[in-house]
Amino acid sequence: MFKSLSQSLLMGLGLLYWGVAGLAVTVVGSLLYAILPKKYSLPCGRFILQKAFLVFITYFKVAGLLELDDSALQQLADKHGPMIIAPNHISLWDAVFIIAKIPETVCIMKGAILRNPFLGGGARLAGYIPNDSTSQMLLAASHQLKRGAKLLLFPEGTRTKTDAQWLNPFQGAVGLIAKHSAAPVFPVFIRCNSRFYEKDWPMYRKPPQFPIHISFEVGEPITFAAGDSVQAFTEHLEQLYTTELSKPHPLRRKSVNSVNIQK
Repeated sequence: MFKSLSQSLLMGLGLLYWGVAGLAVTVVGSLLYAILPKKYSLPCGRFILQKAFLVFITYFKVAGLLELDDSALQQLADKHGPMIIAPNHISLWDAVFIIAKIPETVCIMKGAILRNPFLGGGARLAGYIPNDSTSQMLLAASHQLKRGAKLLLFPEGTRTKTDAQWLNPFQGAVGLIAKHSAAPVFPVFIRCNSRFYEKDWPMYRKPPQFPIHISFEVGEPITFAAGDSVQAFTEHLEQLYTTELSKPHPLRRKSVNSVNIQK
């Protein structure tokens, strides 16, 4: 009982940091966005977000709430040249781990999040790309990749639905951007022992048990072949993820029935 209460308190303090730090980043980011030229604002925004996310992750690890294996992401951080970083999307905080490890990442995100008071200012300062308009998103993403950017894009488009076995059907954006930019797509496979912060998970609700175990693995890069279609490329990529995520693994996604039994 005491352990559960202490974990709830520690989680609450972590979420409090998230709210306060997020609001501070938004305020500072909005001010800097208004006064700094882009050549200074972009690295400044990415630096601020990376440090804020790193503190958040470090707190959860030190508090004993999180065990994280993200060492595989270092190979992407060390690589030079344009790339599309394409993870499956199991949780609300997937991007946090990736951006903390690869600070120069440019993220494609929902326009509503860019307008969110707890993240919007920092995301605008960092030059993140809204997905409200497909044509504008494609133009902005291709432009960034041709300048050597590392683009973070979730092929599912949103977090994996609760009743999905492995992942949601992939959206065509990843294929379109790969085709127009000729940048390699690096599959990233995220696994977790919990459905914590999955689609429709309330922010205040803690997982059935701590610590949360999360691992990241990076697959071989895939490029858009001449004569291929966006649909065929996307279907091939989705099948690759399904094959990988369905393999036996200590953190393989459990069925909804198994999760309900644990609760």
